[in-house]
Amino acid sequence: MNYLTIDEAKSLVEDSIAREGPITSTQELLDSGAVPKLKGYVVRPGKVSDSIYGGHVKFTKKDGIVVETENPTLESNGTPLRLMVRTERISTHDINRGVIPFKDQILASNHNYMRKLLAPAFGTSQFDVPGLTDNAVVIAAEELKQLGFENVLRAYMAKSSTSTSLFQAYAVRGEREFAGHKLPEGLFTNGPLPYVMDTPSTKSDEHDETLAPAEMFKRGICTPEQYAQIRNGSIFAFGIISEFLRQKGLIAVDTKTEHGINRDGEIVSQDEIWTMDSSRFWLMDDYNAKMAKLDSGEIDELNPKSYSKEFARGFSEGDKGYTDEQRVQIAVRYIEGIQHLLGKRFEPDLRPRDERVIDGLELIVKSFLD
Repeated sequence: MNYLTIDEAKSLVEDSIAREGPITSTQELLDSGAVPKLKGYVVRPGKVSDSIYGGHVKFTKKDGIVVETENPTLESNGTPLRLMVRTERISTHDINRGVIPFKDQILASNHNYMRKLLAPAFGTSQFDVPGLTDNAVVIAAEELKQLGFENVLRAYMAKSSTSTSLFQAYAVRGEREFAGHKLPEGLFTNGPLPYVMDTPSTKSDEHDETLAPAEMFKRGICTPEQYAQIRNGSIFAFGIISEFLRQKGLIAVDTKTEHGINRDGEIVSQDEIWTMDSSRFWLMDDYNAKMAKLDSGEIDELNPKSYSKEFARGFSEGDKGYTDEQRVQIAVRYIEGIQHLLGKRFEPDLRPRDERVIDGLELIVKSFLD
């Protein structure tokens, strides 16, 4: 394969960092009038993606100030729209660590490929927009009635520093029940689980909480019927992805997806679908080689090469942002991952980010709002 080598990827990232200037927020772009139809809308910022939609908007800023307002209607032929703008921000442990060059484009390509592959299992809220490429950082989707949990599936007990992870519950806190599953003795770090486990987590801008499905029903987060549909579709999707990745020499480890109800009453997926931020992928040959060493006693812990945000979490320290050297390493790992996942060379759009965002929003306006 004619992939970018690690040295070529590193050079690409270092050049991008050298050219960095002040970051223009999505809100500042709209306020500037660069996209006239969207001037006056208040953007709801997320950890990684920003959202633009009509109606009631409420969120809490980092300084604790609560923003609450009413946006103008944003719809097309009676369908409410949500426009999402991916950023290069990276967040771990609920802390923004800075920006990673090309991360927005890489995850867009990753998501769009998986979205199309898994549409039969999940459905989708996203619209295809004429002129928008798969690495475009702007998304047009239907505004859904969101179901307030993240749908998390796990096939391995992946080592993780996230408090809601199975690893933290089992290996650190010593728990033997997790999200309604009775856990056997003998599970080991990064080892396989007896079966693919559904381990839903509440969705929050603050801190997530893993719950058994029965507790979600009790709290009114979703109904048993809604959960059964999402769980069954997700396990079906897990099987599709596992086979897809096996052929590429990768292992499907775990993933999380979000879902909502569209105007027709259908439950469909929204935003991240099997990306390196929402999922883990391990290199199969590396995993098998290290498993053999673990079995023979040559190593004490299985630590496979991972294409996921967990690689970045390893650099996290307190509330500090990442250094430029760490940002380079993280960006290179994302580039390696997308090349392996899609089986082709990473070709970035080198236009200034503001230009890419404005062009994408204008294409959406032309398709849906003109």
